Amino acid sequence: MFFSLGAFGQDPSLRFGGAIPQEVETVYERGLAWLASKQSESGSWHGGNDGAGIDGICLMSFLASGEDPNFGRYAPNIRRAVRAIIRSQDASSGYLPNSMYHHGFAMLSLSEAYGAVDESLLWEGGKPVRTIAQALDLAIRCAGTAQKANRWGGWRYMPNSTDADTSVTGAVLMGLLAARNAGMEVPDDVVNSALEYMKRCTGKDGSVAYTGGFGGFGESMNRSAIATLVASVSKHKDTEEFKATLKHITERLEHSENSYKEYFRYYMAQALFQGDYASWQKWNAATARALGESQAADGSFGNGPYETGMSLLALALNYRFLPIYER
Repeated sequence: MFFSLGAFGQDPSLRFGGAIPQEVETVYERGLAWLASKQSESGSWHGGNDGAGIDGICLMSFLASGEDPNFGRYAPNIRRAVRAIIRSQDASSGYLPNSMYHHGFAMLSLSEAYGAVDESLLWEGGKPVRTIAQALDLAIRCAGTAQKANRWGGWRYMPNSTDADTSVTGAVLMGLLAARNAGMEVPDDVVNSALEYMKRCTGKDGSVAYTGGFGGFGESMNRSAIATLVASVSKHKDTEEFKATLKHITERLEHSENSYKEYFRYYMAQALFQGDYASWQKWNAATARALGESQAADGSFGNGPYETGMSLLALALNYRFLPIYER
């Protein structure tokens, strides 16, 4: 394993929101230990669909439960992950590979690390590539450049894509909103254009189209949850679209996904927490039980860093440490 058993992160009694359910603590601790053991010396995680976004998801898993990023037991893992993301970035375009999905999640994770990670310790005596703020500024500009080439005002898989979908757009938008929340300069027109695209894709019944820029056309709890989340974080809860998507997901708390289930839990947790706390409490209890029952003996989910990181982040609202989780 590549971590030290030195100082621990914050005591659970100090975590905002009261005592953490024991089943959540158990799942989370075992999951973090597995992620730490699978991190490469370079700081990345491997096991399918590798890239800056997967590293970002795993990085956020450590930060989300209040682990001390500078002197805690997992501080070396956190620093290695941040370095890996920054090193992967294209220095001229700001792109964080290997797709705009990865770009969005990597930008989100760097935003959550910014201000928490002591950059005097980050490069551990080596030559710094760039600061977290510099990496974020480049990533923000990359997102803006890619959007300008997109006729819909959103994003799809690659920076030069000319079409858009609500799933990728939601991921990039959350990265931008987190960067703005962290104090970075994010152009209003970039955020507003993406939000407008999400609104156009939302039907009156709360269903959200995958692509095309017109509401409805195929029900998806995943997309309705994403739309609810970006409207909440961007402070647009007064819109009819937000009310429709929130109603759509709160009326289906028993819904489960057979495909993309980790992705669904990740967005559902945040959307409910931001939109309807009582519904989140009910959904969270059921999800904690389900994840406790499905976690492998070694602490992983699906034997992969993506599945494990996303599963842990579905429970991370119990800790409420990441700034993007503020209500």
